[in-house]
Amino acid sequence: MAIWKRHTTPEELNAGRSNTLAESLGIAFTEVGDDYLRGTMPVDCRTKQPAGLLHGGASVALAETLGSVAAWLCIDTMRERCVGLEINANHVRAIREGIVTGTAYPAHIGRSTHVWLIDIRDEAQRMVALSRLTVAVLPKAG
Repeated sequence: MAIWKRHTTPEELNAGRSNTLAESLGIAFTEVGDDYLRGTMPVDCRTKQPAGLLHGGASVALAETLGSVAAWLCIDTMRERCVGLEINANHVRAIREGIVTGTAYPAHIGRSTHVWLIDIRDEAQRMVALSRLTVAVLPKAG
């Protein structure tokens, strides 16, 4: 059974990336499962650090993008909004090229907080990073 409050597609999510960090880094939503959200990011000049490796901050940007959008899909957007409280990441594998794929899935979906785990893997399905995002669910102002 799907956890989302509304049905969406990767195409609809990608249409909302204009003029955002996600667009600048080449992050694209690729799959909306029943209980996960998946997206990709290229390892290229936009996402590498000077030594030629995937920048840890770029991995965190992918994780926060996926986790935040997943949280947004789980709330009543007419009455609520969500904001990030904390994010961490363990970078476990260096990568120099290709595409990384992140998958966000819930560890906890509560009334006032969500905790999302985001697993980032390379094209060989080796773990590159593992991140945890905590999101606050707040009443919409006004």
